[in-house]
Amino acid sequence: MRKEIWEIAIGLNKVDNLMPSDYLRELINKKLSCDEMEKEILKYYEFRDLTLKTEKNLKECDLVSIRVVKLLENSDFEFSIEYLKEIHKKLFSDILKESYVGVFRNYNISKNERILNGKSVIYGDYREIIECLNYDFEREKKTDYKVLSSNEKIKKLSKFISSIWQVHPFIEGNTRTTAIFLIKYLKSLGIEINENIFIENSLYFRNALILSNYSDRELKISNDYRFLVSFFTKAIVDYD
Repeated sequence: MRKEIWEIAIGLNKVDNLMPSDYLRELINKKLSCDEMEKEILKYYEFRDLTLKTEKNLKECDLVSIRVVKLLENSDFEFSIEYLKEIHKKLFSDILKESYVGVFRNYNISKNERILNGKSVIYGDYREIIECLNYDFEREKKTDYKVLSSNEKIKKLSKFISSIWQVHPFIEGNTRTTAIFLIKYLKSLGIEINENIFIENSLYFRNALILSNYSDRELKISNDYRFLVSFFTKAIVDYD
C-alpha cells in the first residue's frame, strides 16, 4: 500500500510537469520514514545548483511528494479554510517564498492555459478570497450526502471542488493543495476513493477544473463540468 501512496504523491506533481529525482527513488526503496527522507533530501540539495530550473523542479517534486505521503498516511482532517492553508504550508515550506506559504495571495493572477489556447480562467479577486471560500464552505457544510443519489453526490462534489479551485487562493500550488484536501475530505465522509487515479490522471484533473470554470459569452462557451464529473465517477469507488 505504501508503494501506491508514493506513486500517487509523485503523480500529483505531474499537474506542473514535475518529475522526481533518481535519489528520491533510491530513498523510497530504502523504506525510510518520511521525516528521515525529508532530512536526506534537504541535505542532498544543499550541494546541488538550485539556480538551474531542472534542479529546482526536482527538489520541489521530491519534497512535495514526501509531504503528500505524510499527509495521506495521517488520518487527521478538519473541514475548514484554515486546514486548507495548513495543507499548503505543509506541502510548500522551503519551496515557495516564505510569504507565499500557507498565505492567501494579495494580488490578482492569470495563467495562460494550453487547453484554452493560451487564455486564462478568471480566478477569484484577491480582495474576495475569504468571502468566496466562506460561502463555498458554509454551503457545503449543509450538504447531507447520505440522502443524495450517486449522481447527485458526484455533481455536488464536482461543484464544490471546482468552486474552491476557481478561487485559487494561493500564488502557486492550488491544484495539489485542492487534491489533498479533496482526498482527505472524502475519507472523512466515509466515501471510498480510488486514489490511484491521480498517478496518471492528475493533469486531466487540472484540465477538468479549468474547463469547469471557463466561459466566453462572445464565443458562446459556457462552464463545462462533464470532464470533472467523469473524473469523479471514476475516482469514487463506493458512493452509494
